[in-house]
Amino acid sequence: MESLMNSAEEQQHSSPPGNSWSKQEEINKNETPKCVGGFVLVHAGAGYHSESKAKEYKHVCKRACQRAVDRLKAGALAAEAVAAALVELELYSAPASNACTHILLDDDSPFTNAGMGSNLNLSGEIECDASIMDGKSLHYGAVGAISGIKNPVLVANRLLSEAQKGKLSAGRIPPCFLVGRGAHDWAVGHGIPPCPSEKMATKFSLSAYKRNKRKMALAEKMDTGHNHAKKRRQSSETENGSGCLDTVGAVVVDSEGNVAAAVSSGGLAMKHPGRVGQAAHYGCGCWAENAFNNPYSTAVSTSGCGEHLIRTMLARECSAALQSEDAHKALLETMQNKFISSPFLAGEDRVLGGVIVLRCCRCVESPPSQNIQGILVEFLWSHTTESMCVGYMSAQDSKAKTHISRLPPGTVPGQCLAIEGGVCRLSVAE
Repeated sequence: MESLMNSAEEQQHSSPPGNSWSKQEEINKNETPKCVGGFVLVHAGAGYHSESKAKEYKHVCKRACQRAVDRLKAGALAAEAVAAALVELELYSAPASNACTHILLDDDSPFTNAGMGSNLNLSGEIECDASIMDGKSLHYGAVGAISGIKNPVLVANRLLSEAQKGKLSAGRIPPCFLVGRGAHDWAVGHGIPPCPSEKMATKFSLSAYKRNKRKMALAEKMDTGHNHAKKRRQSSETENGSGCLDTVGAVVVDSEGNVAAAVSSGGLAMKHPGRVGQAAHYGCGCWAENAFNNPYSTAVSTSGCGEHLIRTMLARECSAALQSEDAHKALLETMQNKFISSPFLAGEDRVLGGVIVLRCCRCVESPPSQNIQGILVEFLWSHTTESMCVGYMSAQDSKAKTHISRLPPGTVPGQCLAIEGGVCRLSVAE
């Protein structure tokens, strides 16, 4: 897989999708080594990633990939591995600037915004969203606006696993999505330790909250009447250029060909208490579906402005599109037609978001072998924000590959997109 990122980095964003993808397929058919055990692709948010902090962003992705691969090598299925990747991403949490707010909020840390250290809401509290989906069982678990839990994805994963056990007493259907205090109490009742509120916030998130409160107070004092609306529009336009880093996620395929996806977010800085973003919504934050009667198994994880992603159900849209013959072309058209130009977002000047996707299918090894069955994995990322940080790794790799994808110079975030990716062949002994 050493050649994959080189070919992805050389790919021009504006080049015809058919030509650029066919070249990459040709490269990988000839050069991609065989891998065993599974594959993981992660993202540390779609938004803006400064060059000065590139090393830190990439380090986060490498650690998450390694954690997932360690679980895959130990025999874990895709859902367990993707949850492990998200736990690692949540460990590096701290607030970041948000593209969907009208005030330019402070970016105190180079890390992510999920779990402990996330953005504080208007009331000075941390409320997190997370979800996970298992492509094998098609079960889904999610939490929204949950407080006092260090790793929200663990609660979502526990909801998923409990649902797989079947009905509760008296024939009750187990929950798949819990919010607020109910989610917190359920988590504690199922053995997930709580984290005191004073420990959930870090010095970075607290200092950012205090500065943002002052900025909001000043903005509200200055903005009146017509000038208020005008300034909000201008501020929004400036903010959309700076991007958001509010969500982290991962997609995984295991050695059996099962797929899973997960996503976690601390949400927008200074959001209204109780606001639930796309990271918890079904079909919006993540999606995973084994092939069954379709040609491909697919997994998707999203990032960006939650309201934009919710109104377009982007995760599920991308998954459905990946059943087409040309994955690159399908994702490009989906991002353009179902997201940037979506009629559901007709009133938005700039539509901000990003996705990581993978699809896989069984393939015939060359030369054929009775003891080896191959899995062809195609993986892609696309974003309308200024940049997106990703990492990927197979179980055979000694370390993860990382990349910060950026829009071409001079383009407008929210009105154009970048798309890149690669191919990996997993060879699984039966």
